[in-house]
Amino acid sequence: MNTRIINAVAPTRICDLGGWTDTWFAGHGAVFNIAIYPYVEVQLRATAGGNSGKRVQLSVENFGDTYALDPDHVTYDKHPLIEAAVDLMKVPRDCSLHINLYSEAPPGASMGTSAAVSVALVGALGALSGQRLTPHEVAQLAHSIETEKLGMQCGIQDQLASAYGGISFMHMHAFPYASVSTLQIPSSIWWELEHRLAVVYIGSPHSSSATHQKVIADLGPDARQDPRLARLRELAHEGKESLYAGDFMRFGACLNANTDEQRKLHPALVCRTFENIIQIANDFGALGCKVNGAGGDGGSLTILTDGDTARKRHLLRTLTGKGYKPIPLYLSRQGLRVWEQPG
Repeated sequence: MNTRIINAVAPTRICDLGGWTDTWFAGHGAVFNIAIYPYVEVQLRATAGGNSGKRVQLSVENFGDTYALDPDHVTYDKHPLIEAAVDLMKVPRDCSLHINLYSEAPPGASMGTSAAVSVALVGALGALSGQRLTPHEVAQLAHSIETEKLGMQCGIQDQLASAYGGISFMHMHAFPYASVSTLQIPSSIWWELEHRLAVVYIGSPHSSSATHQKVIADLGPDARQDPRLARLRELAHEGKESLYAGDFMRFGACLNANTDEQRKLHPALVCRTFENIIQIANDFGALGCKVNGAGGDGGSLTILTDGDTARKRHLLRTLTGKGYKPIPLYLSRQGLRVWEQPG
């Protein structure tokens, strides 16, 4: 074969109202979330030859790591998520690969970056093998990497958000099966939402699987009926309805209420650093703040500002001055995109 170059990009996500209800222990759930740039980017170069041995070269740019991998005897040691994706999707035996991965999203930012890595890799490797995968199929395969291959605690929303893109409402009728509806809102509301949102990284990664274990232990054996999870399901519906109505005050209240429910699930989910940022945001008139993802002692926070652009810039400068890292974002209308580069 000639050299084939396959590109894949997959968005990350924020504002996951109803998160925690998309898990096996919740049983059923509802999640509202928003897919955004920064994306995860994968570029795959396939060349003929290399029927055996370490014929996969991985370049993980964010970590400065480059190393070879035998796709027929994969060990999960350096970057288990990436290695498990290669293992799951199987590399054709008649080629050698160079796989490059990169994202502007900081590792461990609680923005579904790990899921986006899996989604982008599944998409690119599937295209190499001639597979035509739907967004749902990609999301299911990506989810199985974390749960089945790696044995991690993982809800289903991140993979679905990355595969579908847009502003999504997900109804999980029974774990792990869910329907996904993409909100169709006027461009003026889309632009205003993008204009008001800010994401702030607190400068330290988190382990969502470890945080899951704390919450599971606290919920006990009757988690499906827990009133805190019931309220989180309601907030996913309320977030959807508020954006359809273009009601940013109500949407901000949903973000605040969801963060409060996270506090109730476990005090460790909203750490002191997040509390400090929330207080500063409130001082600048923010309408709402949502700790992204599982929460904990690392990750990121979404802020819905009041629409005053000068005040938003002042807020972000203030947070930067205190050592936090605002992450530039754009809302992503599309999910996973895969294409072959012309020769």
